[in-house]
Amino acid sequence: MWSRLWSAAGCRWSGALGALAVTVGGYAAGTLPDRPEPWGLWAARGTATTVTGAVLAYLGLTVLVAAWLRYGTLLVRGEREARDRVLVTLGWWCAPLVLAPPLYSADVYSYIAQGAMVLEGYDVYGAGPSVLGPGDLGVEAAASVGGHWTDTPAPYGPVFLVLAQAVVKVTGGAIVPAVFGMRLLALGALALIVWAVRGLAGGRGSGALWLAALNPLLLIHVVGGMHNDGLMIGLMLGGVLLATRGRWVLGSVLVGLAMMVKSPAAVALLFIGVMVARACGGGVRGVVKGLVGPGVVAGAVAVGATVAAGTGFGWLRTQSVAGAIHTALSVTSDVGLGLGLLLSDDPDPVKGVVQKLGLLAAVVIILALAWRAWKGRIDPVLGLGLALVALVALSPMVQPWYVLWGVVVVAAVAWWTRVGQVPAVLSAALVYETAPSGATPWYGFVAAGVVLAAGLVWVRRPSWARPEVDAGPVVGGDLERTRP
Repeated sequence: MWSRLWSAAGCRWSGALGALAVTVGGYAAGTLPDRPEPWGLWAARGTATTVTGAVLAYLGLTVLVAAWLRYGTLLVRGEREARDRVLVTLGWWCAPLVLAPPLYSADVYSYIAQGAMVLEGYDVYGAGPSVLGPGDLGVEAAASVGGHWTDTPAPYGPVFLVLAQAVVKVTGGAIVPAVFGMRLLALGALALIVWAVRGLAGGRGSGALWLAALNPLLLIHVVGGMHNDGLMIGLMLGGVLLATRGRWVLGSVLVGLAMMVKSPAAVALLFIGVMVARACGGGVRGVVKGLVGPGVVAGAVAVGATVAAGTGFGWLRTQSVAGAIHTALSVTSDVGLGLGLLLSDDPDPVKGVVQKLGLLAAVVIILALAWRAWKGRIDPVLGLGLALVALVALSPMVQPWYVLWGVVVVAAVAWWTRVGQVPAVLSAALVYETAPSGATPWYGFVAAGVVLAAGLVWVRRPSWARPEVDAGPVVGGDLERTRP
């Protein structure tokens, strides 16, 4: 019995059951809209039902995480069924979440409301969803936006806002259809990630997909929560894949589009530049081409997308709005707040200085990684992944799903190494930080801490053995590209 449960098929079944438990629990304890929708599917329940739903969701999530970790072990051991049916497993684990209400975050309501603001002619970079009034499309979604974001202008680029606008236009802004419209975008982003990761991983695509796409942190926050970070990652990683194949201009176009979803994708341009410069054989001409070319292409895409969208260039001034919201996962914000309380009656100035120093340190680390990649001491793709991890770790606002920016990139080229083990541990821990309702309860941090401590003990063990190259063709891959 136990051998069957811990087999690849057993992991597939148990992970799917875990995802189903998360979905069912979400109907009672998910991030449900504040205003009732016509079908009565996502309505507030009594306290007992809500607590039961939350417990069921946490238990299901634990089963999913356990199945995921076991599946990774099977992949490292070269288990054939695990390797050959990784996409089937992904489908099984995603299927229940596709039917779930919004989970772990209310951000999808902001997306719908912001799309409605564009459609109704409001300045989405000058006001928040609260400007939507009776008779406006998306007013129901605006009523469900999290408190921090009700009056906050959109920090997203025009490409994403146009997509959100299209969803609102097609669905009329009705909550349930609009949410599922946003979930279709999230599934498209997942498909992009699968294509790019398999292409970058070459003959080791199955294991890379384990850490990138089967990752419970991605499943619950991109598929379940519909965060637009998935679309940013998919476009950015697709651009990097094209750059590794010598098509850096088209790759920079995709990164430019990713920037017009969320701006951190711009970090990829530096590492694409390294690839371009190295392909030119170095020298002044190669360095200039690498430093200038990708940026010019992506900049042109950004300008063109902004003009075509008609939303204006207000996104340039709203990139820092998220930094005003304190999140417990931001080390620089926590340290800055603590120092500010010790040194002054008003902690905000001290906190602001520490946050800026954190961003400066992140820039230094990113440049150092780019230099090492230029010198051939580190793979440029791995350098990008580590750079994004550093950016998240030192940012003034950190959400659990932000870690995916770097984890998915690292997964493509180093999932089986110790460098890949650490993101796996972080992912397993961070899934517990947020409740299905989007709240961040104290017990979520306790559970995350326990998993993190256990994971660090696991990481101290000898690193996973290097797996053999996957047998058979890799969809979208390049079997001639293997990485040390």
